[in-house]
Amino acid sequence: MATTGWFSAVLSLLVFSMAVAGQSAPDWTNLRRFFRQQVTDAGIVGASLVIVREGKVEAEEYVGYQDHATKRPVDPDTIYHWASITKTFTGIAIMQLRDRGLLTLDDPAVKYLPEIRGIRNPFGDVSQITIRRLMSHSAGLRASTWPWGGDKPWHPFEPTGWSQLVAMFPYTEVLFEPGTQYRYSNPGVILLGRIIETLSGDDYEMYVTKNILMPLEMRRTFFDRAPNHLRDHRSHSYTRTDAGLEEMRFDFDTGITVSNGGLNAPLTDMARYLGFLIGNQAHPEYEGVLRRRSLEEMWTPVIRANDGEGGSGSDVQAALSFFVERHRNVEVIGHSGNQNGFLSHLYLHRPSRYAYVVAFNTDASSKSNSKPRITRDVDDAVRDRVMAESVAKR
Repeated sequence: MATTGWFSAVLSLLVFSMAVAGQSAPDWTNLRRFFRQQVTDAGIVGASLVIVREGKVEAEEYVGYQDHATKRPVDPDTIYHWASITKTFTGIAIMQLRDRGLLTLDDPAVKYLPEIRGIRNPFGDVSQITIRRLMSHSAGLRASTWPWGGDKPWHPFEPTGWSQLVAMFPYTEVLFEPGTQYRYSNPGVILLGRIIETLSGDDYEMYVTKNILMPLEMRRTFFDRAPNHLRDHRSHSYTRTDAGLEEMRFDFDTGITVSNGGLNAPLTDMARYLGFLIGNQAHPEYEGVLRRRSLEEMWTPVIRANDGEGGSGSDVQAALSFFVERHRNVEVIGHSGNQNGFLSHLYLHRPSRYAYVVAFNTDASSKSNSKPRITRDVDDAVRDRVMAESVAKR
């Protein structure tokens, strides 16, 4: 989450500061133009932005290509990989099971996953690892799934099965007393995904599809490899460095890590997800997915995140599978993702009922001061524009 806050935070300031300033009907023309120019200058192959208010799309912009080789342009049907934004769906699934009385958030994870007794906890019993602490990244588990690399072409993209993770438990140590610190953890969310499977009897992907994607009519959203009829719409992904542009793995499988990073969707579907999150009285069926008070509970801070989370100058609290961020006195709820060249961001501003998603298919970086704008430069440029717009509108 921390590594990809660079663009989302500043865009959220631009979107939401205008609403806070009292603009009832913002003119997004300048924002679209600015977004397009910044993405182009950074050498990002393709990017998309959608702004939603109460379930209705107010603005959208699509820049560049979903496939650099064929020059197929990005459009509303382009499917991006959303990486860690998947974790918000996992959290909603956990809250659904909680609301059905199948678990409590303070249950020890070992109650449902006896295998984790293999994890070494020098601070006490493994029962200190609770569901709430897993959701708020305060359980003391390491950040990465594998404690080593997997960079050979024949290696799987991620561990493929639960048994592989279980085999690593005797080599896994709790790094601090659970509940006392924050540390972003992908393995912790894998445990949440396994709990969902254990209690529901469904594979994680099937449970989320039946209980979140289908009722929200996210019909072109899927996990891992694309179904044949959507494969042509799936964006390729890239890294751009001083050495040039490199294409990453295409149509990859996240394996056992699906619950922390396996989601793929077009922005049209993600706009529906935003409508559900921000709330819309015209859609009372949203309560059938998750009660509003349970969703709001997910946005209650649990523990302060590390300095630098969400970008410089931001204050970030870890909540339940979401983050509560404050940028220049504007509070937003969000999550971001970064994997295999894709970067993505989702942010909500509750007072104005605005929300947006932004996705990039290129992770651009540079070690040279003489190079054109790169991704982190875009962050600075948009942040400057945000503050200028905010002051002008006030």
